[in-house]
Amino acid sequence: MTAQTLCPCGRGEVYGACCGRFHAGDPAPTAELLMRSRFSAFAVGDVPYLRRTWHPSTRPRHVQLDADRTWTRLDILDVQRGGLLDTDGVVEFRAHSSGGVLHERSRFVRADRAWLYLDGVLTPG
Repeated sequence: MTAQTLCPCGRGEVYGACCGRFHAGDPAPTAELLMRSRFSAFAVGDVPYLRRTWHPSTRPRHVQLDADRTWTRLDILDVQRGGLLDTDGVVEFRAHSSGGVLHERSRFVRADRAWLYLDGVLTPG
């Protein structure tokens, strides 16, 4: 993916100005932007970013992406807290892929001024 390609997160910006800057090291300022940047990391195969933005208490030892799955679209359904002054937040989303749709309600926490993915609850169907 180049810096001028449209970002996979669906905000309509180019990757370099959108999630690419977070993948390069800038901290995401909100839980929603972290969620979007994590979706983009799945889409572009950026495993180090996924590990770096996963809370240490719930981070798996290994993150293995399915090479046969292509992530195609992200729909944000609900956002609770997770703003510039919050310490926790929830983002509900649907992530569309070649393997179907993943519907999750994710929890995020801010630690040392950085948002981290804590965990999520999947919604069947």
